[in-house]
Amino acid sequence: MSLLTAPLCSSVLALLFLVLPALTWGQDSVTWMEAVMPPYFIQDGNQKEQGYGDVITHLIQQELGDYEHEEVVTNITRHFHKFKQGEKVCSVGLYRTPEREEFMYFSIPSFLTLPAVIIIKKEAFPQFGNQTTVRLADVLNSKKMIIGLSKDRSFGTDTDAILKQHKDDGTLLETAGPELSLNLFKMLMKGRLDGLIGLPEEALFQAEQLGIRDQLMTLTIEENLNGYESWLSSVGCSKTAWGKALIDKINVILLAQRPTERYRAAYERWLDPNAIENYRRVYRGVFLETTR
Repeated sequence: MSLLTAPLCSSVLALLFLVLPALTWGQDSVTWMEAVMPPYFIQDGNQKEQGYGDVITHLIQQELGDYEHEEVVTNITRHFHKFKQGEKVCSVGLYRTPEREEFMYFSIPSFLTLPAVIIIKKEAFPQFGNQTTVRLADVLNSKKMIIGLSKDRSFGTDTDAILKQHKDDGTLLETAGPELSLNLFKMLMKGRLDGLIGLPEEALFQAEQLGIRDQLMTLTIEENLNGYESWLSSVGCSKTAWGKALIDKINVILLAQRPTERYRAAYERWLDPNAIENYRRVYRGVFLETTR
């Protein structure tokens, strides 16, 4: 390099430092893990990115303007592999369980969702004793029915404990594919399952998408009526110093945003109108009061 060109190169480098975005020079990043599980996340169609998980993820991203954000869609098993590897990953709505706390830090609750139900075809109602509320333990202990669920998905501590007891007795059928809830609904309609475990809004969404709403019904799981633990889920991030620092920031965001109508409406828009009044009561009295 000649003495004449050296000053010119220095000037160009100085200009680049001024012009290039800050993220080029070391902005931290976070990858948000998603599953194909509408209306939690909606990746396709005219309601794309309008799921309640989409809305809250984007809200948190907006508030974390000093991070570069990426969203990755994969199954739940793959999610947890990345968490266990200590990668810079988070997800907005995970149940806090002792097993997950071994490799995740959790925020204060980020979602209040109605608890899991058993979704069945109406014609199968007599198999469940013509009761709209059933004990999951009794259903599985009967050994008469096959219940479907997504592999590695949590439904709250009480429900998870019952499912764990029956993991290998032939009463449960777990799926791990990308189209988790859709595949389970198709299996239900084909008679390969007697019921499946999911959230009420999943039943409503998938039934409408498949044109089978009048053929399905939901059964309340009695074990979920003992409290509100199964209604609450949190943001989870990898159990590293990076994850702990990010969770601390997310907690500040959640405390500020959870009381807003925009935040509540992210989930509420997917509810049956008959459930909204009770949901708002629990939202005010339980969700907003839970700060750890």
